[in-house]
Amino acid sequence: MNERNRGSISSDLLNFARGFCMGAADSVPGVSGGTIALILGHYHRLVAAISHFDRKTLSLLLSRDYSAVCTRVDLRFLMTLGIGVGVALLSLASVMHWLLENRLPETLAIFMGLMLASIWIVARQIRRWSASAAITLPLGIAIGYAVCSLSPLSVQPGPVYLFFSGVIAITAMILPGISGAFVLVVLGVYHHVTGLIKGVPKGELTLDGLLQLIVFSGGCLVGLAAFTRLLKWLLEHHKNTTFACLLGLMIGSLKRIWPLQQPTSETADLRFSHRIFEFVPISEWPHPFAPLIVLCLLAFVTVLLIETVALRLRKSDSPSDIS
Repeated sequence: MNERNRGSISSDLLNFARGFCMGAADSVPGVSGGTIALILGHYHRLVAAISHFDRKTLSLLLSRDYSAVCTRVDLRFLMTLGIGVGVALLSLASVMHWLLENRLPETLAIFMGLMLASIWIVARQIRRWSASAAITLPLGIAIGYAVCSLSPLSVQPGPVYLFFSGVIAITAMILPGISGAFVLVVLGVYHHVTGLIKGVPKGELTLDGLLQLIVFSGGCLVGLAAFTRLLKWLLEHHKNTTFACLLGLMIGSLKRIWPLQQPTSETADLRFSHRIFEFVPISEWPHPFAPLIVLCLLAFVTVLLIETVALRLRKSDSPSDIS
């Protein structure tokens, strides 16, 4: 095997691992896959690749210039990343359900550490604080806090509702700070969608369930195609202001993953997606608090270490120029 092929395989494995981490994050209400992409250093490349699913790419496809299509949309990168996301969603959906149901404080403590480190990383992306950046930061905080304060809906999702749930959730997933999984919780379809996904590896997915997954996935694709072009333009022309808003979203969303919370007595017996949580003062927390601090710190340090490694990998895995 020559050096070029060896390098391509190692790059594929790296992108698969990146996708797996994104999928693991996206399966958890409160953590954003976009945040993980930013930490691991492929966020801008991901946004650029998805934004190239446009008329020019369609024209190349119709003219059967498949090589140009693959290059323009960074297809190999997207495929390996997407496979990683899919494997994580299929393999971790049951684990995440169990952790959220049975180890909620510990799980949230870890995510709190992840988010705090992510906030530090995003803050460093802002090179200059302009008036617009100073305004969008508190605006982002208010939006993030408001979204995380919403109570879950109780609905029986039909095809149209599932489609638009996919559109809204994938838009949140691509943004650092807003959890697409939490948006699905708010929309009342989180357990429904993850239940369908869990049925795939078990062979328990019915034809109706398959059609529902296809509809939901179609909404995700539409949301990605529409939103990433706007996001790419914002990052190219208003980077500091955009990151200030994303930073605000992340700070505001900390409310959702504060570890010291428990379901209200009225909703404690409901399904997880329909529970309403309330904060518990530290003085009234019935369990040891120190282990939660340790888990939070470990997660914080782990993210910073991962970012350090990712910075080195970026130098040897810089994306090719895509026009």
